[in-house]
Amino acid sequence: MSSTFTPAVAHPAAPPTRPAPARTARIESIDLLRGIVMIIMALDHVRDYFNRSAYLFDPTDLQHASPWLFLTRWITHFCAPVFMLLSGMSAWLYGRKHGSSAASFFLLTRGIWLIVAELVIVTLGWTFNIHYGIFILQVIWAFGISMIVLSGMIKARRGLQLAIALLLIFGHDLLDGIHVGGTGFPAILWSFLHVQQGFSLGPVNFFVGYPILPWIGIITLGYWLGNLYHPDRDPAKRRRLLGRIGWIAIALFVVIRALDGYGDPAHWSVQRNVVYTVLSFINVSKYPPSLLYILMTIGPALLFLSVAEKPLNAATRPLAVVGRVPMFYYLIHIYFLHALAVAAAALSGFPPDAMVNLNNWVTANPQLKGYGFGLGVVYTVWIGTVIVLYPLCRWFDRYKRGHAAQQKWLSYL
Repeated sequence: MSSTFTPAVAHPAAPPTRPAPARTARIESIDLLRGIVMIIMALDHVRDYFNRSAYLFDPTDLQHASPWLFLTRWITHFCAPVFMLLSGMSAWLYGRKHGSSAASFFLLTRGIWLIVAELVIVTLGWTFNIHYGIFILQVIWAFGISMIVLSGMIKARRGLQLAIALLLIFGHDLLDGIHVGGTGFPAILWSFLHVQQGFSLGPVNFFVGYPILPWIGIITLGYWLGNLYHPDRDPAKRRRLLGRIGWIAIALFVVIRALDGYGDPAHWSVQRNVVYTVLSFINVSKYPPSLLYILMTIGPALLFLSVAEKPLNAATRPLAVVGRVPMFYYLIHIYFLHALAVAAAALSGFPPDAMVNLNNWVTANPQLKGYGFGLGVVYTVWIGTVIVLYPLCRWFDRYKRGHAAQQKWLSYL
């Protein structure tokens, strides 16, 4: 019986292999929710420019507002906190893909860019005043500052990140009783942190619309939650945990609001009927966002994320497109709506310049007394705006995905 023998052959050493890149996949449920809140956001801005009540009273004033007007404003409360939470999650995903150092640098530089964009591009869009009679520090400013702060916390322990987030979210209402008078640096700093206020410093006027302390808490919480999307985690467990946290947030909102002792400077009360009593119960404070405001908005958002991890379909795919290009959508919708409002004022017999060169703290102008339309027109303009802007968003989304690797600036939009 014969046998064969194969001598050992010396093979050249294999070249060293680089570590496999982190497994990443775009989380479509995050894009979907971001797109939904961006579209809802436009409704609030359409109401600001086109509804007749915008120039008469606050839409959450239960003495004057109808339930439908109240809810038209109330539903938009979800936009800023949900977007801030998702920004934190997206920052974690960016760090997972590129590394913590790259993520920290990106957050720092994007935060600076957002502040500049707020001062130069967004303020001009709101006012149409090329002389910049006032700088408006609103939501984009808050995002910018929050990202800069988060850039310095990325390498902190997760437990510390969660502690900071919860401290700011649950504790910032304790600061409501602190007031700093005057227009000096202490007053300005305190306004940046916790008080909505306007200032005039010589020729420079600015309005702090979004004090930043609670927003920093929300983005940090989002970053902490981003770890739930680690590719090694069980998706079913992630969904269950998101759902539990969401229900806990909603339950806390109901209990704390019912006790009415802490969590919001605006107290609720029994109104003339059950509907208005419910509206009073959910009528919470946004500037700055109170604990109850945050619980009321973040809870449902987490519930949505817990059930939305499904393939996109014909109905949800366009929403996710908007969610992938939020800054682009935000910028063009401001200019589009303001230009449309100028035309609407002119066609209604009001001086077009009443909608231009706005210098006052709010959009309203005394020359526009009597201007405006009902909610039917508001909703029609809103839907029409989304339809008109969607092709631009789809084009930019395709361009961005096709050129992002070569043109890094696209990641800042």
